[in-house]
Parts: sequence; structure tokens; C-alpha cells
Amino acid sequence: MPDLLLELFSEEIPARMQTRAADDLKRLVTDGLVEAGLTYAGAGAFSTPRRLVLALEGLSAESPTMREERRGPRIDAPEKALEGFLRSTGLSKDQLEAREEKKGSFWFATIETQGRPAAEIVAEVVTRTVRTFPWPKSMRWGAGSLRWVRPLHSILCVLSDENGASTVAFDIDGIEAGNTTEGHRFMAPGRFAVNSYDDYAAKLAKAYVILSPEERAEKIWHDATTMAFAAGMEVVEDRALLAEVAGLVEWPVVLMGDIGEEFLGLPPEVLQTSMREHQKFFSVKNPSTGRIEKFVTVANRETADHGATILAGNQKVLAARLSDAKFFWENDLRIAKSGMTDWMDALENVTFERRLGSQADRIQRIASLAREIAPVVGADPEDAATAAKLAKADLSSEMVYEFPELQGVMGRYYAEAAGHAPDIAAVAEEHYQPLGPSDDVPSSPLSVAVALADKIDTLTGFWAIDEKPTGSKDPFALRRAALGIIRIVLTENRRLSLDRFIDSQLLRHKIALERPVVGDDVIDTLEEILDEIAERGVFGAAFRAVTDRLKADGNGPDLEEGSPLRTVGEMVPDLSTDLLAFFHDRLKVHLRAEGLRHDVIDASLSKPPADDLTLVVARARALQEVIATEDGENLVQAYRRAANILTQAEEKDGVEYRFGADPKFAETDEETALFAALDQAKAAIAPALAAEDFTAAMGHMAGLRAPIDAFFEAVQVNTDNEIVRRNRLNLLHQIVETCGQVADLDKLEG
Repeated sequence: MPDLLLELFSEEIPARMQTRAADDLKRLVTDGLVEAGLTYAGAGAFSTPRRLVLALEGLSAESPTMREERRGPRIDAPEKALEGFLRSTGLSKDQLEAREEKKGSFWFATIETQGRPAAEIVAEVVTRTVRTFPWPKSMRWGAGSLRWVRPLHSILCVLSDENGASTVAFDIDGIEAGNTTEGHRFMAPGRFAVNSYDDYAAKLAKAYVILSPEERAEKIWHDATTMAFAAGMEVVEDRALLAEVAGLVEWPVVLMGDIGEEFLGLPPEVLQTSMREHQKFFSVKNPSTGRIEKFVTVANRETADHGATILAGNQKVLAARLSDAKFFWENDLRIAKSGMTDWMDALENVTFERRLGSQADRIQRIASLAREIAPVVGADPEDAATAAKLAKADLSSEMVYEFPELQGVMGRYYAEAAGHAPDIAAVAEEHYQPLGPSDDVPSSPLSVAVALADKIDTLTGFWAIDEKPTGSKDPFALRRAALGIIRIVLTENRRLSLDRFIDSQLLRHKIALERPVVGDDVIDTLEEILDEIAERGVFGAAFRAVTDRLKADGNGPDLEEGSPLRTVGEMVPDLSTDLLAFFHDRLKVHLRAEGLRHDVIDASLSKPPADDLTLVVARARALQEVIATEDGENLVQAYRRAANILTQAEEKDGVEYRFGADPKFAETDEETALFAALDQAKAAIAPALAAEDFTAAMGHMAGLRAPIDAFFEAVQVNTDNEIVRRNRLNLLHQIVETCGQVADLDKLEG
């Protein structure tokens, strides 16, 4: 069985596209070969700046001959139907066979497809793959029609086995496939022939090309860290930059240079960002001081002067870049030390979202909400409001304008320069956290208060203007914001009622949206309701309290159908409920990653309060732990049996059996024992629930398994004695009520 070697050799491929392109090449070619009837034992794809490579082992020498039997129209079908069938099969009428079936006589065609040699199939598949390759961006050059990411120079396509190697012959836009390739552009110019993958890899290595991007990255990191260690330094780890640089060179040569003394006072984040973004340099820090003092660059060739000329040129360009950064830093510090008011005023002219106002409007909303959240998370309300107002001031700074990824980081430096306490300054950086599923969450109370306020404001704002995520589209990263809130709450087991803060912020958005189109009296009423939410914690109660008070004073607001106040009063609860459901969906995704079953989460969410996420998760974990035991599993079955019998009886009788069952009507020992067991369990469950020890509470419920089983084995619930029957149905209600205090067990599957 032959092996296939394919190389597509071009001008330099952007580093960010190489990994995906290698994967696409492997997928498209192997899928095409398999679809054509060939099989293979193994496949490997590689990329360098100038080539995409695919190597297949154990490829079939030819595709098998295929026989397909296809049923056509009935014998008595119109001639047009038969003609269509003949065209689709490529046969003539005398090649068809008539057969009798249960539904009548039909024409049958036997289509035989002869096997084809691998070379013929490979030529077709590679040609199709190259012409339809899914580059994010591509170009045409010369007079041809072929599109490729950069001009394609040559194609190497070789089949090899124990008998030797042969070139797969095909032509794409004048580029004929052959058995030759090139090595390094500068260090080994000229073409050479290869006859197999092993021969290809060995000759490339001699021609100063490391084919594997992983090997290039490993060499870069090894050489860089060794060089830094010899100088008593450490390379700052940057895996994304390492992968990118490995895609820029075919023969990596690591060089280390010095950063000018005049730039060493810049914040390390500025140095690292400037060097990474503009020069693709790695930062090298002094482990004793933490300062970044050197850099590592990676050349694509060895030179007679051992890189001295390359290093000198890089240092010259770096000095120019860092001079700009130093200018930004010094200019920003001057504004920061004057109080940052110029920056905060400038945010009034920066639009956050057309309908949601400016960044300055958003900051005021965040500050108001942070003041409300602060006492719940152990922060000072005024400090939280101050921190929120400062947190985004750096968005107007020159440094963040140049390097947007430094937002927050520079805010911390500038807030400290303005004389604010370190914990307030830290909020500027930490309130953006977490930025991803593996990112740290803020831990200080002030940062938690502002981070929650920031994310809740984002979610409620886009809910207020009906811009929710749909399908895979989430342009405003609302799923990430919700997951961030979930992680902040759960990481420290924080207890807060999301409903209250969602209602408050939804109302703030509605006030801002309605202000231009309604009278001052409506806005005043809505602001009164907003103040009342802080007291009552629920929008509905606050709305009724304010409107009732105004009616009592003789200033009853217009609550007629379609009035602005009534519209807002009906809309906010609906939006709040919908947004909380969105949180629950994100919570399920988050907890499933931890191994919690989706039905367990649903069961726990069905019990109020569903907006206290820490409480919901505690219930879910306790429930999953208990139902994993034999007693717990059997308890769920007994609960379902009790609930089903009770539901059927209530539907049949048209009444609810919700009254206390009386032990004096018990007729069997098992019935009496169940009464006693329920009383004992209730006495133990109540304090466990009060202490929110749901595992203990569920354990006591699981302890009911034996008496409930014994009851159902010995007792007929629907007895002829109506008094005893009612008493037993009430007893079943006690079982359902007692066992359903932590979660709705009806939601469990199985």
C-alpha cells in the first residue's frame, strides 16, 4: 500500500492561518479520498511559513469496484419517468431488469463502478481541494483564476511504496505537480527532489527547514530560556506569542538584546505589550526586581556575525516604539495626577451603544448599582461608587488608545498616581475579570461589587433594548458576562439576590430610555420606585407601594392600558424573569462541566429562591450526592409513586389532599411506623434546612426509604374505607412535601 506526500509551496502564509490551514488540508483531502473509495492507515499535516504539507500512510492502491442496485419506476409508468431513470443511471433500457414485487412490477438497474488507481483519485481530490480551499482571505495573481492565500509556486505530490516512488501527474492553473521542493529561502536556495516523506523531512532539515511547528516552538522556547538563564534572567511566558513566532520562521535563531535604560521605568505591562504587538519580541525580566530589562527576538536565519546586525536593527526600531510609549505614559500621568476629570468628561462623547447612551452614562449607572451591591458583598458603598466612577477613566488615555488590551491595567496605575487607595485603584483592573472560563475572578469586595455591577448593567441594558443572544450569535458577549457573574458568585459562595439588582438596573435603563418621550411626572414616579426597590428588594412590591401611596395622596398616576407607567410596570418583571432564565441556562452549562446532571440542576432551580445561585448549587450538589446512593435512588422512586397516586386521586376526586394525616386512622404497623418516621425526619430536616445543610437534610429524607417501601408493600392506599383512603392520601402528601423541600424530585429523569 503506497504512502502519499503532498506539499503546497507558496509565498509566506500568515502565521495566524497556518494551523487551521494544515487541519483543513488534512480534512478535505482525506474526506475526498475516503468518499472516492480509498482508505488510509494514518495522516499527518504540517505547516511552515512557506508550505502546507500532508503525509498519508497505508493508502489504498486503488478503489474497489462497486455494484449498486437501484429500483426505478413501475413497468407501466409513463415513458418520461423511464427516460429520467435511464439518464440518472447512465444505462439503456435493454440493460434494465424487470422484477415483480408486492406493489407491482418495477424496473431495476445494476450499476457497476469500476475501481480506479489511487493516483487518478489523488489528482482529482487535490485539484478540487486547492481550488476550493477555505482561506479566510485569498488572492489572485497573474492571469490565472486560482485563488490562494499568497502566490502558489509549486506542488509536490508523490506516491511511494516498496517498489519506488512516482509523481502524481496533474496541473492547476499552469502549476504542474512534481517531486521537487525548496529549502530555506536564504540559507539553502535551489530545488531538490524527494521520493518519500522520510526522505523529504530529512532533506528539509539539511536545507534548514524544521517542518513541525511544535518542534520550532520547542526549539525557540528552549533556546530563549537557556539564554536568559545564562544571563540570570527569566523569559516571561507567552504561549500565544510563541505559537505565532513559530509560524514566522522556518529555521528559528534566538537572539537576546537590551532595552534602553531610559525605558526601564515604564510599567512592565507596557513594555511587554509594546514589544509583543509591534515587534513580536519576548520579554525578559529580572527575577529579583520584576523589571523587564531585556528582550528575545527570533530571526529566520543564521548570519556570519551571529545576529549582531539583526539585533542592532531590532534595538533601533524598539527604541522608537518605546519612545512613543514613554511619551504616552508621561502625558497620561500628568492628567492622572490632576484628577482624571478630563478623561471622565471625554467619556460623555464616547457612545457605548446608540440607545444605551454614552460611556459616561453607563459609568453613572454602574456606580449606582455598585453602591447597592457593596453592602451585600462586604464593601463600603461610597468606596464602591468612587471605584466604579474611576474604573473606566483610562479608556480616554493615550496609552489605552494605542494598546486597548491594557485597559484596566493602566487604570490601576493612573488611579494610584491620582492618590487613590490601592484597593480602589485595583478595581480598574479587576472589574473586567473574569475575561474567560479559565481567568481568575476578582476577590476583593470592592472589585466584586463593581465587577458584578458592570456585568449586570451590560446584560440588563441589552435586555432592555431587546438585543439578546440568538443561536451562535452573541456580538456583545452577553453569555460571557452572565458566566462571569456566575463564577464570581460561586467562587466565594457569595449570597445575593440577583432579582433585586436585575430589577433595579432594568428600571434605570427604562428611565433613561423613557426620559426623552414622557413627562417629568412619570420619570419622578419611576425614580421613586427605584428608591423603593432598595427597601423592598422586589420590583412588583415597590411598584405597588409607590402607586398606592400616590393614589392615597390624591396624585394617582395614569395606569390605564398603554400608559407609559403601566407599560414599564408590566415590562420590567417580564424582562427580569427572562434574564434570570438566561442565567439559569448559563448555570447549567457551567455546572455540567463540573459533572452535575442537567435534571438535578433543573430540580434544584424549581425551588425558590432561584436567583440565589449559591443556594441553588448547594441544593444541586446535595441532591446529586444523595441520589447516587441506593437509599437515595429508591427514595426518588418512592416519591414518584406517592406523587403519582396522589395526583391521580386528586384528578379523579376533584379535591386536593393537603390536610394533616392522623395516625389514629392507621390500620397497619407499617402505616404507624411511617407516621413516626415522618415526624422524626421532619424534626431533623427542619434545623438542617435552616442551617442550609442540604446534604444532611437529604440524608434524613433518604432515611425514609425503608419505612416508605414497607408502607407501599403492606398497604393499599385506595381502600374501600373512604376515611382511611383520605387519610392515606393525606399521608402521601406528607411524603411528597417532606421529600420535596430541597428540590423538585419530579424533574429528575429515570
